[in-house]
Amino acid sequence: MTPNVPEVAKRTRRRIAVRLLPFVMVMYLVCQVDRTNVAFANLRMSTDLGFADRVYGLGVGMFFIGYVLFEVPGAIIVERWSARKWLARILISWGLITILNGFIHTAGQFYVVRLLVGVSEASFFPGIMVYLSHWFRESDRAKAAGFFFIGAPAASSAGAIIAGWLLGVRWLGIVGWRWLFILEGVPPIVLGAVALFYLTDWPREARWLSGDERQWIAKEMAAETAAKKRVRDYSIWEAFRDWRVNLLTLAWLLSLTAQLSSVYWLPTFIKRLSHLPDTRVALLCSLPGLLGIAGLMANSWHSDETGERKWHALLPLLGAGISFLALCSGGHFAIAMTLFILGVAMFYSYQPVIWTMPTMILCESAAAASLGLINSVGQLGGLAGPYAVGYLNEKTSGLQAAFVFIGVTYLLSALVLWFIKIQSPVREARLRMLQQPAAEEI
Repeated sequence: MTPNVPEVAKRTRRRIAVRLLPFVMVMYLVCQVDRTNVAFANLRMSTDLGFADRVYGLGVGMFFIGYVLFEVPGAIIVERWSARKWLARILISWGLITILNGFIHTAGQFYVVRLLVGVSEASFFPGIMVYLSHWFRESDRAKAAGFFFIGAPAASSAGAIIAGWLLGVRWLGIVGWRWLFILEGVPPIVLGAVALFYLTDWPREARWLSGDERQWIAKEMAAETAAKKRVRDYSIWEAFRDWRVNLLTLAWLLSLTAQLSSVYWLPTFIKRLSHLPDTRVALLCSLPGLLGIAGLMANSWHSDETGERKWHALLPLLGAGISFLALCSGGHFAIAMTLFILGVAMFYSYQPVIWTMPTMILCESAAAASLGLINSVGQLGGLAGPYAVGYLNEKTSGLQAAFVFIGVTYLLSALVLWFIKIQSPVREARLRMLQQPAAEEI
């Protein structure tokens, strides 16, 4: 190994991280704000439009029908065509349709707009995961995903603060919850236009890297792909049939069912338990995101440092499940708020780690398609979970049944992860390389 390789490696990894991670994190932040703004709007929207809990729950779920239908094809497009162009298309189209959500008047219009938002946003998340796998080595991937996932808890906090302000306004005869959709539809349109010029599809095309930097990262990524192919070169259909991919899909479905149930109903939960004004409720909803940022960064960093994935994903799910089950015991609102913060923040800690697991064994189109499959099936939880919570709220005239549903679903997801065993061929190959010089000396 030549003396300049460590310096090239350090310089290249730093330059890639500084160039790409802040931008994709902002993209994800805007995505999450636009996806969950309906939860804050519902503090006024359902009352203004006469929607029952089940109407709101079904409207939230309609997003995920459109999302699921186009998830896998979009992820493959990112791998085989252009991440830059496809992600720009996604951002611009969902921004325009989000603005339309500010002009609905009937349940039917609500369902249609939510369906179209899902169609337009489909494949954004797995597309970003595929894109990061083109630029970050397996040993750096949890940290890279963790930085990207900061967008989710940051959006929770930022979206709550923005909603707390906008819900109280009335401009040009238009009420605040409508302005929430109209104004929050503008940033993705701007970001989509910027992405066309700012993002680079592949390291070999990166003029912002020097020649030796391009050569180093291209060699590293090629070596990882070769190590995986030596174990097994999966086709797309073989990857879909792999039991580990199927278990990851089930775990993600269960965890997302619980998480989206809590996210879309959290403002309503807090409102009904505290009876505080809407603006105060929105501000309280920002607290889980603040803890979530710290948790996901610490968990993803430690996962990369140790090379361990399963328990770094499983333990946060256990914590989330226990937190929501503990809400059933009642008690002071301060205790309930603490449990909400812990339960929601735990999911953020789990999220970046589980998404490193498919790319430990898969690469190229098989990895892209599998990421799309896992996320598309998981998004069905967004259809089932929020509707189930609305149904349970109406049937029981209370919140405890919803808390049990969310808590048990988190625990089932942890149970599924317990059965998964994934060994990294890339990590094993690097360990053999490190051991080889010692063996030669003997």
